[in-house]
Amino acid sequence: MSVRKIVTYPADILEIECKPVKIFDKKLTKILNDMYDTMIEFDGVGLAAPQIGLDQQVAIVDIDDEHGTIEMINPEILETSGEQIGPEGCLSFPGLYGEVNRPYYVKIKAQDRKGKFYIFEAEDFLARAILHEIDHLHGILFTSKVSRYLEESEMEGEEIE
Repeated sequence: MSVRKIVTYPADILEIECKPVKIFDKKLTKILNDMYDTMIEFDGVGLAAPQIGLDQQVAIVDIDDEHGTIEMINPEILETSGEQIGPEGCLSFPGLYGEVNRPYYVKIKAQDRKGKFYIFEAEDFLARAILHEIDHLHGILFTSKVSRYLEESEMEGEEIE
C-alpha cells in the first residue's frame, strides 16, 4: 500500500465522467488500499479515483464512525430526500471551503471490491460525504454547488475533504 499524489484543480481528469469498473482483481484491491492510505495521509473523509489520476468509478468514504470505510465501486444514487446546508472542502482544492446544499438522506447501490452489489443508506454528514465523492465520479466539483465561500476560520472541523 502506498500514498498517491493528489490531483489538484484545474486538472482535466477532475471534470470527466469516469468509466465503470468491469474487472475486480488484485489491481483494484491495490487501488482501494492506496486510496485509503492517501485519504488518511491527507486527512480527508473521502477520496475518488480521479483525485489520484484514475478514470474509474471508484470512491471511498470514512468519516470515522461505526460504518468504517465504505468502498463504492460503480455507485448509483437510488434515492435522496431532505436538505442540509454545510461546509465542504476538497483535497483537490487545498484551502478552499464553501457552504453546499445537499440532500440529508441518500440511498445508493454500489459494488464492493469483489464485485458484489450492495445497498447502503446514509444521513447527515455521511450522506454529504458519499454524495460529494459520487459527484467526483461524474466530473462534478463541489465548487459548482457552493452557495458561499468560507474562510478557514469559519470552519468547525465538519468539512469534507
